[in-house]
Amino acid sequence: MEKMTTVQAINLALADAMEADENVILLGEDIADGQEGGVCGVTKGLSTRFGTSRVRSTPITEQAIVGAAIGSAIAGMRPVAEIMLMNFTTVAMDMIVNHAAKLRFMSGGQTHVPLVIRTMTGAGMGSGGQHSDFLEGWFAHTAGLKVVMPFGPSDAYGLMLSAIADNDPVIFVEHLLSYWTPGDAPVRGEAIPLGKAKRVLEGNDVTVVTYSGTVGHCLAAAQALAAENIGVDLIDLRTISPWDQEMVLHSAGKTGRVVVAHEALRNFGPGAEIAATIGERLYGALKAPIRRVGARTCPVPFSKPLETAFIPGVQDITDAIRSVLN
Repeated sequence: MEKMTTVQAINLALADAMEADENVILLGEDIADGQEGGVCGVTKGLSTRFGTSRVRSTPITEQAIVGAAIGSAIAGMRPVAEIMLMNFTTVAMDMIVNHAAKLRFMSGGQTHVPLVIRTMTGAGMGSGGQHSDFLEGWFAHTAGLKVVMPFGPSDAYGLMLSAIADNDPVIFVEHLLSYWTPGDAPVRGEAIPLGKAKRVLEGNDVTVVTYSGTVGHCLAAAQALAAENIGVDLIDLRTISPWDQEMVLHSAGKTGRVVVAHEALRNFGPGAEIAATIGERLYGALKAPIRRVGARTCPVPFSKPLETAFIPGVQDITDAIRSVLN
């Protein structure tokens, strides 16, 4: 099967969406070809192909980027706004939380905001505490927002098509360390529905629920445990809000043991909501307490040894799986 990187897949999804609908526009810092198509080159070539009227580089002003995107969405466009790093969404939180997320509710359903906010994050490259946080829990907690977090090029492509087609605002979070890892190329034009998880591995001993870059760590742990005849039912949520309760609950009911893993802080993270839902719905059916694996409660360290210890890795996930089995 043909391979491509996640950067190439997202670029292809944006190009296909722009080709199909002239109302799809892009805006963000340095995204045009005069500025190399963004800091990681995700939008490279698109301003040359579609023109700078549809691929607009903006000043460094996140609140204005999102505000302009909201306005254009209300006016009938389908903007894709890039906020370079997830930490920088904090500058635009008023626009995202008080405007984009609420306008449909406050207008009685008369005003939709078909907006995608692309952003990237992830520790492991020594970028420090203000450039590497996973903040999806904030957005998943906000009524009116959908939160998408793909792993791999095929999912990134299909989910981006669905996000752009959605009539409500979508936060699309890309994992920096997975950008250049080759994976199976997508089927052109094939969208992946939001809110539908993917079973990466099938097993009967323990359910592992994860998403984004942590999928890779969980897959490595599951493959190592397979040598000991431990079968992991590995579920990649892909969408955090709404999340696929049906698949997760079915798997948890089958195995009776659950581990939830993500790079976001363990305390008050998305894993807590998932674990609580499983506990409520399957009370009495589980064979062991649900285990959560997440980052330590501190800002992302700059020091490489501390950063490595901060990120939940393969050994942390393996230990959690063993604990629910024992």
